[in-house]
Amino acid sequence: MRILLAEDDALLGDAIHVGLKQAGYAVDWATDGVAAEAALAGEDYAAAVLDLGLPRKDGITVLAQLRAKGNALPVLILTARDTVDDRIRGLDAGADDYLVKPFDMSELQARLRALLRRAAGAPAPLLEAAGITLDPATRRVTKDGGEVELSAREYALLHALMQHPGRAFSRAQLEEQLYAWGDEIGSNAVEVFIHHLRRKLGSETIRNLRGIGYVIPKT
Repeated sequence: MRILLAEDDALLGDAIHVGLKQAGYAVDWATDGVAAEAALAGEDYAAAVLDLGLPRKDGITVLAQLRAKGNALPVLILTARDTVDDRIRGLDAGADDYLVKPFDMSELQARLRALLRRAAGAPAPLLEAAGITLDPATRRVTKDGGEVELSAREYALLHALMQHPGRAFSRAQLEEQLYAWGDEIGSNAVEVFIHHLRRKLGSETIRNLRGIGYVIPKT
């Protein structure tokens, strides 16, 4: 799942970048508002983590312009400004949630998971399809009650498919979910991960719709 991080503080940005990558996300990191706006215009993200105090163009402006275009991307605002007026400004500009610095990384990840659940129309914390249960909080995957060990990229691919059971994803769409800026993408990487997942979860778990893409059935 691909996330945009817009944060100009190098130490904090690096900590968030590393923390989200360890949680299984592909993370693009922009350090100013103009770069964040360009990324949002050119890439397909599952969510954005947006600092209000960005240089060149502040986060409120980036967010307001995103919403003015009709883009409903889930956005989690980060700010050092802990006043009611500042929180109201962020929410009124279109933020979905608000986190005041300093914060614990586990709370940021939990809030991000909640945003992604709501965006996918899945109020329950667990994802379930085709006999598979995936817990985004613990990254635990079970198949018919038995735990299955997955690599980081295998988990990320399965998570992307299970967010929308019954929906087919092309190879290009899955690559966008798995890889961030600068990541090296093998020519058949998605097919390799699909092969590994089928071996671990069952050959019929992920289906290939010829000429369309890959899908996990709802049941």
